[in-house]
Amino acid sequence: MHQYKELKTWQKAMDLATELYKVIGTFPSSERFGLSSQMQRSAVSVPSNIAEGAGRSTKADFAKFLDITQGSLNELETQLILAHRLGYIEMIKVDKMQVEINELQKMNYKLILSLRR
Repeated sequence: MHQYKELKTWQKAMDLATELYKVIGTFPSSERFGLSSQMQRSAVSVPSNIAEGAGRSTKADFAKFLDITQGSLNELETQLILAHRLGYIEMIKVDKMQVEINELQKMNYKLILSLRR
């Protein structure tokens, strides 16, 4: 069992989710139950799955939750692009968050590989 709060991936995922909530706060109120809600779920899913996986008893179980984390990161990146296309977020913010997402994906993937060795 891992101490998830000590994992750099969890810490970075928490930073990303916090930043996303700030960005979503600028969306139109009509999006409260649409795209912004879905983006919040995706962003929260990332650190949540890292934490849940870290609490599992086997490395294989942990790796499965990290696989889900990868999917949530892809989902969030897609939603950011859509939010930009809809005019809800500037491209400069999307680019910044994509860099963070891509870095998290790499870190997460390396952690998956280390667990499967």
